[in-house]
Amino acid sequence: MSVVTWIHEFNAAPAGALPRNVFRYVLGTSGLHQLFLLGLTVSVFLLEVVPLELQRRIVNNLVKHRPFSWVVSLCAVYAGIVLVQGGTKLALNIYRGWVGERAKRELRRRVHTFVETPDTPSPAVEAQGIAVSMIVAEVEPIGGFVGESVSEPLLQVGIMLSVLSYLIHIDPWMALAAFGLFVPQLVFVPLLQAAVNRRTGARIRVLRQLGIAMIRGNSGADDESSRADDRRIEQAFALDMGIFKLKFSMNFLMNICNHLQIVSALLVGGWWVYTENIEIGGVVAFISGIGRLNDPWGDLVNYFRDVNVTQIKYRLLVDAVNQLL
Repeated sequence: MSVVTWIHEFNAAPAGALPRNVFRYVLGTSGLHQLFLLGLTVSVFLLEVVPLELQRRIVNNLVKHRPFSWVVSLCAVYAGIVLVQGGTKLALNIYRGWVGERAKRELRRRVHTFVETPDTPSPAVEAQGIAVSMIVAEVEPIGGFVGESVSEPLLQVGIMLSVLSYLIHIDPWMALAAFGLFVPQLVFVPLLQAAVNRRTGARIRVLRQLGIAMIRGNSGADDESSRADDRRIEQAFALDMGIFKLKFSMNFLMNICNHLQIVSALLVGGWWVYTENIEIGGVVAFISGIGRLNDPWGDLVNYFRDVNVTQIKYRLLVDAVNQLL
């Protein structure tokens, strides 16, 4: 189904109705803007490897004692490329922000318009409280996700593929050694992230139940209600601690793998320099490239974490809106 069809179906939906899937909402409310964001995103990650190549050439020219004017020229080109890439990324981030804020405004107007419609029966206190919460706070993460839902994973995957291709171009054996230490992350990161996602979803539901109990006015009304609220609070605490332990353990393991990648590049690259099979600038560019490979991987992990959380929050919002219909 084309983006235009998604948008047409979204606009043709009944007033106040929202699709259940957050990505259907993204395409419906900002499909055409996502295409422009994709264009900017591709430009950013295609420029990612240019500074690495310039670093390699600058270092090699210094080691070979070539005319310093060459180094000056390359540094000027480096600065120019950085400005172009930075400006493009600035435009991408501002555009993302605008798309996200536009989605927040649209969501708030939908909820507010429905609650305030004169010919609509007055919703219950519970529904009013949920509506106020949605207008004030709950649309924030959803709107922010709309701005980066498509461009963010493409940007990070594009950067990783571009840098990895460049590292293979410099030296396939160093790239193989670094990637070999990257493989364990492909195993433990999805497992730990899935555990985090399950606890995050449970935490959101527990806090929503606690909020509904407070809005109804039953919280603390009797011993049974008080004990139920206390159990929810304890459950939220346990889930939070589980999330912290899993998340920081995953960060610890990822950090260890990242440093081992640099060690492998120094060992293999150092040996190739020692045996005069590669120039020192290649090793410098390779180590810099490893850093640029790990950063988007971490951002990609965070993105998929946000996808799960946002989808849960969005479905809760849709359910609350449907209760008002």
